[in-house]
Amino acid sequence: MGRSENSRNRVFQEEENHFVRNMAFDESKMTDPSLIIYYPIKSIDNFHLVTNGDQTETIMEGIAAGESFESSLFKREYEPDAPHYTPRISGIIHTSASKYSLSILKTAHNQSGGCHRFFYNYDNFLPGQGHCIHTYNNEVAGLLTPYLGEPFEVELMEDIVKIRDHYWNLLNQDNRISLLVKFIDTQSGKTEISILNKNQH
Repeated sequence: MGRSENSRNRVFQEEENHFVRNMAFDESKMTDPSLIIYYPIKSIDNFHLVTNGDQTETIMEGIAAGESFESSLFKREYEPDAPHYTPRISGIIHTSASKYSLSILKTAHNQSGGCHRFFYNYDNFLPGQGHCIHTYNNEVAGLLTPYLGEPFEVELMEDIVKIRDHYWNLLNQDNRISLLVKFIDTQSGKTEISILNKNQH
């Protein structure tokens, strides 16, 4: 999702190693790429990551060094994009352990100077059920406030295109940019990725 012209000028691009990165759709219109060009999808061993920022690299480096998802994220905080201070959202699936976790790093009431860190851990996979967490909760007088509460349950279907199209159609048509769905076979490790890019749709 994106509101600015810079944010909306993006597409998801899958690479040969099944990593996915954000790329400018029109390079001539890209201004500051620092907070909007990154890898939202990477994997290492039996860990599959998804994030909304360059904290992907921090988590990857931490796991490679034997650190946990949580300890890696203690090195990071919300984005420095005042006055919104966009929360950093991260998720990890540990396929061999059948576990997954979500995290949000955010401010309190859009005030800088302190980071609130929340981690949600799930010990097993339930058929047809996933969990969702947002960056923002609401917009008040032009200010985007951070997400409140625990992740909420969402429906998962067995068909990757059906899931992709279902959630794409639920998104605000003006602000949606790209949507990615990744299927992971927890037994074989095989992955499948399906992407919708508004700029290429």
